Amino acid sequence: MAASATSVFISRIRGLPVLDSAGDQVGKVRDVVVQRRAAGRPPRVKGLVVELFARHRIFIPMARVRSIDGFAVVISGVVNTRRFERRESEMLVIGDLFDRAVERIDHPAPSVIFDVAMQPVRSHDWELSQVALREAGNRRRFGRRGHVTIVDWSTITLLGFDRSQGTDQLLAQMEDMKAADIARELHEMSRERRAEVASALDDRKLADALEELPEDEQVQLISELDTDRAADILEEMDPDDAADLIAELAPEMAQVLLERMEPEEAKDVRRLLSYAESTAGGMMTPEPVILPPDATVADALAQIRDAELTPALACMVYVCRPPLETPTGRFVGAVHFQRLLREPPSTLVSALIDTELETLTDQANLHAVSRYFATYNLVNAPVVDADHRLIGAITVDDVLDHMLPEDWRGIELDALSAHQPPDAGVITHG
Repeated sequence: MAASATSVFISRIRGLPVLDSAGDQVGKVRDVVVQRRAAGRPPRVKGLVVELFARHRIFIPMARVRSIDGFAVVISGVVNTRRFERRESEMLVIGDLFDRAVERIDHPAPSVIFDVAMQPVRSHDWELSQVALREAGNRRRFGRRGHVTIVDWSTITLLGFDRSQGTDQLLAQMEDMKAADIARELHEMSRERRAEVASALDDRKLADALEELPEDEQVQLISELDTDRAADILEEMDPDDAADLIAELAPEMAQVLLERMEPEEAKDVRRLLSYAESTAGGMMTPEPVILPPDATVADALAQIRDAELTPALACMVYVCRPPLETPTGRFVGAVHFQRLLREPPSTLVSALIDTELETLTDQANLHAVSRYFATYNLVNAPVVDADHRLIGAITVDDVLDHMLPEDWRGIELDALSAHQPPDAGVITHG
């Protein structure tokens, strides 16, 4: 079953070989790691536990999984061979959920989990979807397996994984909040309460909220997480934001976290850290939208339709010679989103390049960058190196972040809190 298809039952992939992009076997699937979320939300699938040939078990994130079928799991990228260790907020589907007792909303008889299915909800993001249940005490009757019923995850309650009600309610309320609102809630909490809530938040949600906190609170929070979880959070952050945060940490801690991050994510962050903070190289993100010269308008629109792209990054596509990951081959030019909307889908993007748009060098200072944005009236600008390779893009929010006072996030959060109406706070802090 391809990764874009529907549910995959975990028992059917247990023991499957894990192949790299060259078709060589890396190991075998032994379990699936999920992260608990607020009440009513199915656990998020974080990755696979894979056993190497020496019985050494490692973790492979779902972002590395390219396909799953009845014969193998195919992955891409560099494999991190650090030994897998489960964290407090994580569960193993086979090790922790199989044969566990549950309560069903629609059925009074006690049941136990026989199997669990997962399904993709968006690109490289999976969650548990269905549960195969059998009645408790009905494991086998006269050598035959008891009746199995498949239900949605939302209809069951796990027994034995309770958190305090206050934290559970708080996380449930945060599910629909924007990152800036979660940051405000964390900002107002005591240090102990903030650490408790952060440990239970989903990695992606915590990373997004962390980017909205003042630098001192970012440093404090990331320093109080265990090392592997901190590395996961940094991987979820935009590379430029992760680099800014790592630059504020003690050198010893920064080095440890970089070593614990996935090699591909750490490579981008290390490259950004090599630049002075107030230069174009230090402000850019290394992940703009990049296309080859033979790509069409339809190809470009499909890429910028990605919901995970920020509006600022989606407003410009860059045409480059291969390779298409930064640093690219020779930079050809930039195409504005509005121009794409005015042209036929079959038109080549290379025919729509803005020939009047200059580029920024990686060593351009903040004054030169801000003047560039004002001159060209842009929200997204290309950064090239001495060999005219595209190495990243700067968005206008990156520029503003460096022009505003260092503590502007804290000032903004305090101002928002001060102007809250008395009955607006629905969350009680510890």
